[in-house]
Amino acid sequence: MTKHPFVHIEFSATDRLEAAKFYSAVFGWETQDMPEMNYTTFDTGEGPGGGFNPVGEQIKPGDVFVYIGTDDIDATLAKIEAQGGKTVVPKSEIPGVGWFAFFNDPTGNMVALFTALQE
Repeated sequence: MTKHPFVHIEFSATDRLEAAKFYSAVFGWETQDMPEMNYTTFDTGEGPGGGFNPVGEQIKPGDVFVYIGTDDIDATLAKIEAQGGKTVVPKSEIPGVGWFAFFNDPTGNMVALFTALQE
């Protein structure tokens, strides 16, 4: 059976740097700001890391997205659609990192897929 672990989690943030400061102070997470992407990552030390998305038109306060790892985003999206889900954002590149896609499950949850670059 192919494994599909949670690999990344994103929190929405009206101020990503303030969010990073908060989670670092409370939980000891290491953070790294990526101003060129308007994004700040966090490393929890165990389990999946993630990042802080800026609130905007498509990302609302309180949105939390989980990313599920997959070796083949296109094949996984085909399975999702065959089971009643819907592709929201098709396979898209994150330059130098990998690819992602978003889907809605049949109950309306928005979830993401992720495939890392092979080194």
